[in-house]
This record gives sequence, C-alpha cells and structure tokens, in this order.
Amino acid sequence: MKNLTITLLTVLLMITACTRKTEEVNPFMVDYNTPFNVPPFDRISEKHYLSAFEEGMKRHNLEIQDIVNNVEEPTFKNTIEALEYSGRLLADVQFVFYNAYSSNTNDEIQNIATDIAPKSSLHADNIKLNAGLFERVNAVYAQKEDLDLNAEQRKLLEETYKGFVRSGAGLPEEKQNRLREINQELSVLTLKFGQNVLGETNKFKMIVDNEADLAGLPQSLIDVAAERAAEEGLQGKWIFTLHNSSVMPFLGSADNRELRKVMQQAYINRGNNNNEYDNKETIGKIVNLRLERAKLLGYENHAHYTLEETMVKNTETANNFIRKVWDAATPIAKKEADEMQTMIQSEGNDFKLAQWDWRYYAEKIRKERYDLDEEQVRQYFELNTVRSGVFMVVNKLYGLQFKERTDIPKYHPDAQVFEVLEADNSHVGILYMDFHPRESKNSGAWMSSYRDQYIDRNGNYISPVITIVCNFSPPTSSMPSLLTYDEMTTFFHEFGHALHGLLSNVTYPSLSGTEVPRDFVELPSQIMENWANESSVLITFAKHYQTGEPMPQELIDKIKAGSKFNQGFETVEFLASAFLDLEYHIINEPFADNKMKETAGIIDQRTISRIGLIPEIYFRHGSTHFQHIFSGGYSAGYYSYIWSGLLDADAYEAFRETGNVFDQATAQSFRKNILEKGGSDDAMTMYINFRGKEPDIQPLLRQRGLIQ
Repeated sequence: MKNLTITLLTVLLMITACTRKTEEVNPFMVDYNTPFNVPPFDRISEKHYLSAFEEGMKRHNLEIQDIVNNVEEPTFKNTIEALEYSGRLLADVQFVFYNAYSSNTNDEIQNIATDIAPKSSLHADNIKLNAGLFERVNAVYAQKEDLDLNAEQRKLLEETYKGFVRSGAGLPEEKQNRLREINQELSVLTLKFGQNVLGETNKFKMIVDNEADLAGLPQSLIDVAAERAAEEGLQGKWIFTLHNSSVMPFLGSADNRELRKVMQQAYINRGNNNNEYDNKETIGKIVNLRLERAKLLGYENHAHYTLEETMVKNTETANNFIRKVWDAATPIAKKEADEMQTMIQSEGNDFKLAQWDWRYYAEKIRKERYDLDEEQVRQYFELNTVRSGVFMVVNKLYGLQFKERTDIPKYHPDAQVFEVLEADNSHVGILYMDFHPRESKNSGAWMSSYRDQYIDRNGNYISPVITIVCNFSPPTSSMPSLLTYDEMTTFFHEFGHALHGLLSNVTYPSLSGTEVPRDFVELPSQIMENWANESSVLITFAKHYQTGEPMPQELIDKIKAGSKFNQGFETVEFLASAFLDLEYHIINEPFADNKMKETAGIIDQRTISRIGLIPEIYFRHGSTHFQHIFSGGYSAGYYSYIWSGLLDADAYEAFRETGNVFDQATAQSFRKNILEKGGSDDAMTMYINFRGKEPDIQPLLRQRGLIQ
C-alpha cells in the first residue's frame, strides 16, 4: 500500500510538473506548428508578450555581438546580411503585439505598450549607435563600387548605411546619449497620443431619447444605434458614437441641426477637452523633441530630415505640389459653399453655412442634382458581394484566387482568414480581414503584416501573412452589413495595400512589400480605387442585398455623374491637413515650456491664416486627433496621399490607353515593376520602369474634377 501511494504520488508530481511546464511555454519561443506558420493566436495571451520581448532583445543583442566580434574582414555577407537577418524573434513578437495593440487592444496591452516602448527604443538605438557595428558597416560601404552586388544587394547596403548615419552613428557620445533620451521620450508620447484618441472616441456617446430627433437618419443607422443602446441597458433610446460608421452618416443625414453640431464638434475636438485624454501638451512635447532630434542630426527641422527619404526630397517640392492642387480646388470649394448657402436660404433659413452643415447639405444637393440617394446605393454594396467584387478584380488582373480557411488560428472571432493562391494553385500567402468597429479597435482602416515576405538565410521562401482592418457599417439583427460608397472604395484601397504585401518578391525583409517611401506606398492602394469606379466593374458585383439583382445602369450612371461632386470640399479638407502637418514640422525654433498646451492652437491658426482655409471647412484631421502624424508614420508626410494620387491617376491612364482596364500586359508590368519590387529599387525608377515616363499632374486634376 505504501509503495502504491508513493507510485501514485510520483505520477501526480510528474503530471503536475508536465502541466506546469506546458503552461509556462511561451508560444513565441517554440515552433508555431500552425498552418503556413501563422502566429498561434489561440495560444498567445497578454502574459506572453513581455517575456517574449525581453528574450527577443536578448537574442538580438547576442547576434549583434557576434557580428561586431567577428575577426574576419567585414563583408556584405558577414556584416550587412547578418545584420539584416538578425532579430527575427523580436520581429515576430512585434508584428503580433502591435497588431493587437491597434486592432484588439485592452488596458493590459496598452500598459505593456507603455512599458515596452522606451525599452524597444533604447534597444534599437543601442544597435544603430554601436560604434563597432557601424565601423564594419562603413567598411563594407566604402567598398561598394568594388563589390559584385546585384541591384537589391546594392539597395540594402545603401539603406543600411544611411540608416546608421540618419540614426546618429556619426555623432559624438554626448549627442548620442541625448538622442537616446529623445527617442525614448517620443516612443512613449506617440503611444500616449494614440491611446488618448481611442479613449476619447470610446468615451463619447450621444444618447437620443426623442424619436423626433432621428428625422432624416437612414433606418440602418437607427437600428445600429438602438441595438447599441439596448446593449447598454437603454432600451427605447439610441446611442451614436464617434466611430466613422456612426458619426459620418449622422452628419450627412440628421435633420436636427443642433445634434449635428454636437456630433461634429465632439468629433473634431477629440483630444482637446482638458480631460484625461487631452493631447495638447503631448503635441507640444512631440514637436519640440522632433525638432531637437533633427538639429542634433544636422538638419534644419524635422521636415527636412523626413523628406530626404521620400520621392519629393524636400519641403519646397512638397509645398509647391500641394499648392498647385490647392489653387485648383479652393475656388470649387467656395462655389460649393455658395450653392449650399443658397439652398439654406431657399428653405427659409437665415443661418450661415457652418462646418456641421456641410455634409448634410452636400447630400441634399447630391440628391437634388443627381437623384442620388446614399441609402439607395448602399442596398447594392452588401459586404460579402463587395468582397467578391474585390476578389474578381484581383483575379482578372493577376490571376489570384482566394480560399477561405477555417482551420487557421484567428486573433479575434470577427476576423476572416483566406489563403491566397496563384492561378496554378501555388501558395502566395495568408490574408486576414477584420471589418467592423469595436471598442478594442482603433478607428479608420489600414493594412498591416504579421509576417513580411522574404527569403531566409538558407534560401527558403517565407510567404507573407497580411491583414486588413476596417471599421465598416456593422450588420444589425435585421440587416446585413451594407457599405456606403466610400466604404466600398476603402475596401478596394486597403486591398491594394494587401496586394503590395502579398505579391512582394524580394530577398530581404527590410525591403519587402510596403517598405517603400511614404509618398510611394499609397500608389498600390489608390490605383485599386479606380476599378471600383468603373461602370463595367460595378455591374458585375453590385447586387441588391435582397433581390440579388445587379445595380441598374441608370443608378450606375448617376453614381458616375456625381462622382466628381463635392470634390472641392474633399480636396480642400484633405490638403488643409497636409499643410497643417508641414506647418508643425518646418518650425526651426522650439516652443517655450509655458507654451506647450498652446502649440496646437498656434499652429492651427497659423495654418488657417497662411492657406486661407474657409471657415465652413475644418481640417480632415485636426491637431489633437491627427494620429497619422503624431502616433503613425506620416509626420511631415501626410501630403503623401495626394502625391500618390498623382501616381495612381497617371498609372491608371496606362490601363485606359490600352482600351481595356484589365489589359494583361499592363497588369503584369504593374505587378512586376511595382507590387513585386517592394523597396528594392528607387521609387521613381520603379515607376518609370512601369510607365515609361515620370507622372503628369493632369490626370490627377481630371480625376478629381478640378479641371475638365
């Protein structure tokens, strides 16, 4: 009996030990053993991130140490390639964590982000400011003309060397130390900015308890608001939020002017309410630190530092370009404002057109002029049929197929997973798509990666894992998700980014997919929108969600006729934010400490005065919620969207000139010279290789209806 007891005890201890060991295994530290080696989302939890980050940095440091201590003479292989392939565990963790941070966040993830940001910044700086490592990189770079390198290898060498120089590798020690401090401060401040915007967005709820105040609103929006209220125990009431799928249709259709004002003012004042989410002081600190860093590195200001690595190269070119478009758009916007004021007066009202009136009266004029009702259009853009339309376009252009997979781990139940295949059924990559708003998700729409495409050191092809995240109009208990026309084109837009990641065909991960200049990265996305606007394409996928009937040609004609309507507003609203961005980053003197909270107001007014922004239009992204530039990667680069518009309009002309928007020779050239190349060549060189010439501004102005 005693022996049996001991045996049983031993077994129990072994089972307990094995169980504990299993529980303690961090999924980042072992082989994923998942289909296509996607991250094992079903096994990853918040508790795994910090230890994985720490282990990733530890391993990365050992790899860097091996490079520095290598007794052999520096070569491309033992220094540049070795550096390029180092830190893979850390990269894997970063991909998963920062995607979770933006699309499925919570308090614990935000706390981890705040904790890890300065550590990650210090880790990156310790590599870029490693004197021994830079000495080896510099030695290889000095031999570049004598090395037998292919084009991609030359590009990697150039970018690696510049990366060290632009990170301060050539600075004296005291300046390097200050640079480390600045980068760590910025890493925390930019995180804080985005967290504040998300917090403010989620905090605001406009509760409507009088059914009369719903006048003008589409039934689908009312249903969503009612269901949201019921979820919060407010049956019989309606809740409207600052998520785009709520606030934008509200501003475009609500008859109650006072409620429109409440919504619009809440939307533009996110981060500007002197509460726990206020971003004004954060902005002042970010702007000053960016300026100080630029000057430490030998640049006049942050814009000069940033634009050096873009297609436009300098602030003068960027400003001159957007000013040309601004000068074409502003008179049209003023004419649009006059037309709305006339309608206001014709209705017997005596108020002056205000920012919260613009979208409402634009919709009224659109209906009157083109007999075009956004709610009618939405009936033909059920999410699944739009998805099928996107798949069809991509199949006709590039032969790609999309197979839904239910056996692959997902990071959230809302996500859909597809395997992407070539025409011959060979594997391309994995695509996640996540369509609807939730409080754990940032607003807007974006594409990201869980793994970039590259070829590893052993010559193995590593396929990409890509994600598209959106905030489209959600379904209700009685109606599927019906997209607005803008949401439909946004789907096409983000899918263009996804193609850039999926079709990448390069060797090195740092040159893969969307790793291109900021003012080039929007070309693959924005060109896709052109197919969404083609009548011959619309008729193939725009089906009525109830009857399945294709969109009538009459309605398509109305959409086409109205496609350039309100483009003065759309262009001015966007360009105002592009000017605002540059205004922040061309400053040459820092703001005084006692002016930190005033920085946003000063720059806002300076920009409005300099460009002559009419009061009826506000910035598309106001300072205190301008995530692109204060918590994204677009500082001094928001103009990139309109610059990429120059590229996409001119590039689409190449298809039009053939008489067939699915011309295979043109599509394959775009794939080969743009989508597959990633950042492995100069951006303008890639464009010219596709188009045969530099881009012309005329197609952009015609596309936007700014010239005939």
